[in-house]
Amino acid sequence: MRGDFAQAAATYDSAAVLAREVGARMAERLDLVKLSPARVADIGCATGDGIRELQRRYPKAMPLAVDYARPMLGAVRAAAPLSQRLLRRGPRLLNADVRALPLAANSLGLAWSNLMLHWLDDPLPAFRELHRVLEVGGLLCFAALGPDTLKELRSAATKVGADGPCLPGQALRAPATAKRFLDMHDLGDMLVAAGFGDPVMDMEMITLTYATPRGMLADQRHLGVRNALFGAQSWRTWRQIFDAWPRDAEGRLPASFEIVFGHAWKPEPRQIADGRAVMKFRPR
Repeated sequence: MRGDFAQAAATYDSAAVLAREVGARMAERLDLVKLSPARVADIGCATGDGIRELQRRYPKAMPLAVDYARPMLGAVRAAAPLSQRLLRRGPRLLNADVRALPLAANSLGLAWSNLMLHWLDDPLPAFRELHRVLEVGGLLCFAALGPDTLKELRSAATKVGADGPCLPGQALRAPATAKRFLDMHDLGDMLVAAGFGDPVMDMEMITLTYATPRGMLADQRHLGVRNALFGAQSWRTWRQIFDAWPRDAEGRLPASFEIVFGHAWKPEPRQIADGRAVMKFRPR
């Protein structure tokens, strides 16, 4: 997907309605948190809406914009105000994979990630790496797609026989529609396995509507996720799927996205690197 995201840098903002809405809801959750981080990072920053929000909230913090698609970082740099660039107060740009961050351990006060972690086949290594780079008392705040995302697509594909295993006598076809995503309980278990303490998870549904299938597919192509999200089918099969797609009262195509929100703190370690347990004694 790296190439798809890189190519989408120029068109991403024109279609990033969902990401902006999810980012706004993530920001609302930060209103409930008391935090004064020295360094903040937007992991999978795309064109930079998240890091700009973090700069607004934490103006004294050093901002890091992290993405593995280099052209996205170019878009972040281009969007920084001239005054920030002249004074070198814009986001520091870091071309890196979340599973191998070139950051020191215990160096971040806040790690933010908006709609990126679900693209990983296994988010657990990413959670472990985020735990490593967060300082004790640091916060991970993220949003990811959940399993009911594009339920309309799976329903329509099932109706026309284009999803799931082949029936007896049918030719083999790609198991192609709608990527399956982890639910919030699985993600919560991974956070605990990675060392985070008492993660808080919740879920919301957001539904976008489109006048035509072409508009829906174009948006996902502009975001660089069309193939990863929708899968691969023949054009004939796609026509059948969209004919079976339910319409709303205005004749538009609804597309539902399950958004899993999570935040978790890095607790004090219970053991040191050589395996010995950490015990604290407090005077009475």
